[in-house]
Amino acid sequence: MKSVRLRWSERHCQDHVQHADEGGKEGKRGDGLTLAGPLASLRPLKLSELTGERIAEWLKSQTAERPTMAALSYRLLRAFIRWASDTPAYLGVIPADAYKSRSVKDAVPRVGAKEGDCLQREQLVVWFAAVRKIQNPVISTYLQALLLTGARREEMAALRWDDVDFKWRSLSIADKVEESGRVIPLPPYLASLLLELKRINDTPPNVRLLARMEARGEKWEPSQWVFARKTAADGKIAEPRIAHTKALGVAGLPHVSLHGLRRSFGTLAEWCEVPVGSVAQIQGHKPSAIAEKHYRRRPLDLLRQWHTRIEAWMLERAGVDFEPQQAQQGLRAVNQ
Repeated sequence: MKSVRLRWSERHCQDHVQHADEGGKEGKRGDGLTLAGPLASLRPLKLSELTGERIAEWLKSQTAERPTMAALSYRLLRAFIRWASDTPAYLGVIPADAYKSRSVKDAVPRVGAKEGDCLQREQLVVWFAAVRKIQNPVISTYLQALLLTGARREEMAALRWDDVDFKWRSLSIADKVEESGRVIPLPPYLASLLLELKRINDTPPNVRLLARMEARGEKWEPSQWVFARKTAADGKIAEPRIAHTKALGVAGLPHVSLHGLRRSFGTLAEWCEVPVGSVAQIQGHKPSAIAEKHYRRRPLDLLRQWHTRIEAWMLERAGVDFEPQQAQQGLRAVNQ
């Protein structure tokens, strides 16, 4: 499994564990117990019993109540079967038609984008006003970063300070599509928000707290994570959805998921007449056309021109008073 973890992203591995979980554990939110994942019902089966007919029946049983999770579970199961066929110890054990048969393909739910899961330009004013009022600066900045970069939620959550280049104004994102990751521009307003987070992160606690830590044999040091959370097991932000849902309620807006913020970036960028390929490269989408795949890889300074335009347009529509010079002054202070 170590070789698989090297090839699969952290999020993909987590999805396998979550969707195969048998449930019955205490939930992180609320008083109830967790539900079994869609793949849990397949765990008692032998590998040789994973026939196309059995998988088709499983898909039909899961699609009725949770079609989106069923579709993802199918893709996870397909990845597992492909891994098994490439592993000598399991080669030929799973029937060849396990996921390729017509009955299985017909049973896979067709799930499209959530209708309306996207901010409209006239909603930017109230969204920014509510999110900027969130008392936790880490969550407030994280949510704004999702909208201003179009990054995937797990990509942004995994951002380290080593990935932030204030001098050349760039962010190194651990891309789930490109193995080497991708480098995107760091636009001025977002840079100013990250500078404030860095100031907070690099400020040691007061003398009393330091003394308590020393008494416990602990040593204070700044977090490696941009969006840090002290109480989290891995030290980084874990569940910002609650704060975002509250902010949406305050703003009087319909529900928008965290992935909806990523979708909003791509949609709102069209108002700025930014080339579709530039938006896709910033977001980390796979190139669609042959020319995009083989020839057009835009340099960072060209992407920065378009990205800065998108950010400025959003801030203007949101009524956020910001001058790029504010970020430049802070950047010079950090770079010195």
